[in-house]
Amino acid sequence: QMRRVNCPDCGVKIEQIPWAEGKSHSTKSYQLFLARWARRLSWAEVAEVFKTSWPKVYHSVESVVQYGLKHRTIGAIEAIGVDEVQYEKGHGYMTVVYQIEKDCKRLLYVGKNRTVKSFLKFFKEIGSECAGNIKFVCSDMWQPFLKVIKKKIPQAIHILDRFHIVANLNKALNKVRTEETAELRNQGYVDIHM
Repeated sequence: QMRRVNCPDCGVKIEQIPWAEGKSHSTKSYQLFLARWARRLSWAEVAEVFKTSWPKVYHSVESVVQYGLKHRTIGAIEAIGVDEVQYEKGHGYMTVVYQIEKDCKRLLYVGKNRTVKSFLKFFKEIGSECAGNIKFVCSDMWQPFLKVIKKKIPQAIHILDRFHIVANLNKALNKVRTEETAELRNQGYVDIHM
C-alpha cells in the first residue's frame, strides 16, 4: 500500500514507487508479464491461468502498448501489409498495418473500422516522407484499402493476398463451369453420374 499525505498547501500526494506507473495497482514487470502472455492466449485465458481479472489483463496490455507507442521510432519502412481483423460477431472490424520486412516484422498501426478514413490515419501518423519510402504493400482486394494505396503510395509495388486471388479464381472457374454445363444441356448432352 502506497503512503498518502494530505498536504494543506498542495493537496493529496501519493508516494511514487519506481516499479509502478502512476496510480496503477500492478507493477511494470507484472503488466509486461501479462501482456506477453496475452499475445499467446486469449485475455480471458490469461486472467484465468494467472488468477487475475480480465480488466487487469486489458489494462496491462493497454499500458504496455501505450509505453511502446510513446517510445518507438518508426524509422525507414520499405514493406507494409494491411488487413482487416474482425473483433466481434457481426461487422466489427479493425484495420491493422504491419511492417513486413525480412529483418523487421512489427505492428505499426491499429485503427477502428476498415474504412478509407481509418487507413488514412496510418499515413498521417507516419508522415509523407516515410510513406514515400515504402516500396511494397501487401493487401487483399478490399476497395477502401486499394483507394488509399493508390492515393498515398502510388510508387509501391502492390502485392495481392493469394487467398483472395485464389478465391476469385475459383469463383470464375465455377461460373465458367456452370455456363458450360448449361450450354451442353441445351445442346442435348446429359450428365452421367456413376
